[in-house]
Amino acid sequence: MDNLKKIVVLTGAGISAESGIKTFRDAGGLWEEHDITEVATPQAWKKNPALVTRFYNERRKQLFSVSPNAGHLALVTLEQKYDVQIITQNVDDLHERAGSTKVLHLHGELKKVRSTLDEKLIYTLTEENCEVKIGDKCEKGSQLRPHIVWFGEAVPNIGKAAQLTEKCDILIVIGTSLNVYPAAGLLEYAPYHAPKYLIDPNDSPAFGIKNLRKILAPATVGVPQLVEELMNT
Repeated sequence: MDNLKKIVVLTGAGISAESGIKTFRDAGGLWEEHDITEVATPQAWKKNPALVTRFYNERRKQLFSVSPNAGHLALVTLEQKYDVQIITQNVDDLHERAGSTKVLHLHGELKKVRSTLDEKLIYTLTEENCEVKIGDKCEKGSQLRPHIVWFGEAVPNIGKAAQLTEKCDILIVIGTSLNVYPAAGLLEYAPYHAPKYLIDPNDSPAFGIKNLRKILAPATVGVPQLVEELMNT
């Protein structure tokens, strides 16, 4: 793998939306049923842990009902020729289910919960046992919470993501705006000479980013197109 060109792929909500996962930025997104401050902040957890737990139980059930799409699957093909590292802002496991072998989650993982006492105690839920209830505790006796980075919390993996991006030969950004962090911030770490690709149906300002090519298409169209190009390069 050391001799292969390194591709870093940064993915956002746009790639998962095409699998049917609602996002809080969608007009009909799940989050519109709740104010973000009610379900996705440390304060919300402290105020109403039952509501927060129920909200993530609902999202987890939906995740088990969807599948990876052509965008996820095309990225797996790249591993035949490149050293591919995916950095995702998404909390689903669609990249892993598609077959990608190296995935770094910036905002946590929906299928996991962790101890409120010891954040290193992390548990993976199954489809048969995907609901968490108030009173479900870790072995140290503390309530389990979603393994999600909430608004206002630090992003533990952002430093590792920056280090990976610094070493890339090619950077691909999929389904996230260049106005949205950490995507915009990570772009600054990519080597100046590295080709950069942005795949998203919505155009956005490039803010002077060098060697950037925009592919104005949804992930299910733009990713297979770019992958075929890179495989034949």
